Amino acid sequence: MYELLTMGRISVDVYPDDIGVGLEDVTTFRKYLGGSPSNVAVAAAKYGHKTSVITSVGNDPFGVFLRRELHRYGSDDANVLVDDSLQTCVTFCAIKPPEDFPLYFYGRFPTAPDLQITKEQVDTEAVKKARIFWTTLTGLCQDPAREAQLHAHASRPREELAEGQHTILDLDYRPMFWENPQDATAAAKESLKYATIAIGNREECATAVGDGTPDEQADRLLEAGVKIAVVKMGANGLMAKTATERIVSAPVPVETANGLGAGDSFGGAFTHGIISGWPLQQVLDFANAAGAIVASQIACSEAMPSESEVKALLEERGRGF
Repeated sequence: MYELLTMGRISVDVYPDDIGVGLEDVTTFRKYLGGSPSNVAVAAAKYGHKTSVITSVGNDPFGVFLRRELHRYGSDDANVLVDDSLQTCVTFCAIKPPEDFPLYFYGRFPTAPDLQITKEQVDTEAVKKARIFWTTLTGLCQDPAREAQLHAHASRPREELAEGQHTILDLDYRPMFWENPQDATAAAKESLKYATIAIGNREECATAVGDGTPDEQADRLLEAGVKIAVVKMGANGLMAKTATERIVSAPVPVETANGLGAGDSFGGAFTHGIISGWPLQQVLDFANAAGAIVASQIACSEAMPSESEVKALLEERGRGF
């Protein structure tokens, strides 16, 4: 049984050694494992959890690299399919701190291996048994992956989940993967029928449940049936709501080197706290700090912190457990 099973995007992330310039001026690059659900699985594995990701790569050297990297980070690759007809996706990023990190996706248009996963290829027994099942809005942008992801969700209705089991929907809306925002909204509403936890920033929550204040958005997510609604509020930190609690976690200031992996680090740390049974305030503070650590590094997957590193940062900021 997996403590965390994720589903969706995987890619080779290619980051420049030359910081502060456009890709046209970069001379050397480094490659890393990437893709949000894959990074979340890696982050949780760093905390000692048994994780895996349902995804697909091409039958090529980059596909070999990604499977090898999952092994190296301690995440099981048994659910990684190999597509003989498509190439493994590659994502380039320019690094222009503190706020400019443009992404360039290759091998995702018109489709990608992880968007061609069919429902017959999903191990629904593994999905049913997983302590936490994590999916993303991006995974719903195209069939057959959309059908496969909803099929996986249907195999574990939230009313049948055991105590301690959760289904998490990451509302990672990326406009370039959708024909129009209305399709993304419809997909989010369908997936929220199965989620017990939803996580997103203000814009992502607006796509799922409409614009409004963070409290209004969280309330709408709770009305959709989730038990915990997490709204990322940028410079104002994080807010989580349940039927009985409203909790805010203040930002953890760091010098940003690359903001792209912070959300994935947050996700892996958040699942670690939930699996560990921590109080929600503690979960949020820990995940917040984990995201800050990765934001201060260039790499994403390679920079995922250990529990001791996260706790050390919180102690340094006077926010120890």
